[in-house]
Amino acid sequence: MANTPSDLQQYGVPFYGAGWVPYNHVRSKLTSQEKIEEDNKEDKDPTQFKDDEISTSQNYVVLAGGGGEGRSGIPNALVVSHVDFASNSLSDQPVVMLRTGSDLPYRMTVHPLGDGIICALQQSCRLFEWEEREGNEVHKLSVKVSEKVLTQLEDVGQQLALTFNSEGSELAVGGEDGSLRVFKWPSMEIILNEAQAHSSVKDLNFSCDGKFLVSLGGGLCRIWGVTASKVVASLAKENDEIFAFCRFSQINDKNPLLYIAAVTDHGGSILTWNTTTWKRMCSNRVVREAISAFNVSADGKFLAVGTVGGDLFIINSSNMRVQVMVKKAHLGLVTALTFSHDSRALISASLDSSVRVTLIKDKTKSGGISWLIVFIVLLAIAVYFMKEKGIIP
Repeated sequence: MANTPSDLQQYGVPFYGAGWVPYNHVRSKLTSQEKIEEDNKEDKDPTQFKDDEISTSQNYVVLAGGGGEGRSGIPNALVVSHVDFASNSLSDQPVVMLRTGSDLPYRMTVHPLGDGIICALQQSCRLFEWEEREGNEVHKLSVKVSEKVLTQLEDVGQQLALTFNSEGSELAVGGEDGSLRVFKWPSMEIILNEAQAHSSVKDLNFSCDGKFLVSLGGGLCRIWGVTASKVVASLAKENDEIFAFCRFSQINDKNPLLYIAAVTDHGGSILTWNTTTWKRMCSNRVVREAISAFNVSADGKFLAVGTVGGDLFIINSSNMRVQVMVKKAHLGLVTALTFSHDSRALISASLDSSVRVTLIKDKTKSGGISWLIVFIVLLAIAVYFMKEKGIIP
């Protein structure tokens, strides 16, 4: 008997990180150059159909977590799951589960152009690469430990924040010891090395143009000029605020924004900053509980907030109003949130070993269509009565 599709699955691993697989880039890297050239000869524009196929059926997420070093029986692993947008569901079993032994992948970042996944283990960072399994399986995507050793990130202690810039050309890493390092990728040439950027680095994010890097930790928020490799601004907290997460708006327009999710005595707030003047623009309290996870959609339209109580909120960035709310989306605190590349869906993960997919509907568009239908119906009724009264022939 087939399992009923579900938007919530349990995979037996407490999760700390999650990211969407850039499947089109991964597939391109796994396909030989000769095959690509052959396809190009057969069809002048082969990518249109394939991209459509990818967007509807080849959607995957990768998650990282585990039970740690103890003998709890809970595995440490990378887990890949398939997402079906049509049924709003996750695969009932992982597409692949790669166990990492006694090493807990506590933090992770996915290379945006398909170069793999970097995980922060207890003392070092490790690169994992995508591969394709042979055989008749429906899902051939798999993952393996890379032969490439990240020498510059060996024996550096626990890293708490990892992120690539949008082009995948730079990697930022922040440590529990407060160190901040930025490398060119894939050469791993270091371009910023600050031993005491914070007392401990909690979160990092590149601006969409790659010019700035924001870092959080120890109650401080600093903006770094990547090219100059120095601090260009420091953002101050107010009253009882505790800066928890930071994300630049991913809309590449003239005035991108910086969002900081803050925890206060009264709940969770989102602070908005101008990225030209580095002045605070506004502060909006969005949830009553403490924020445990935060992210921004690729198109900049939505903000996602997860709470310590397991609730999930998707917020419209234009008016800071809740567009989607899922109470008790998870039994445990939400640890990771990640939007799909087309901003159609949100993956949330939790320490309770659960993963949820939430589809996002554009209320503005649906609302506009509804009012149009109502208007047409009312107009038809008015015309009918006017004809009945002889007002119009």
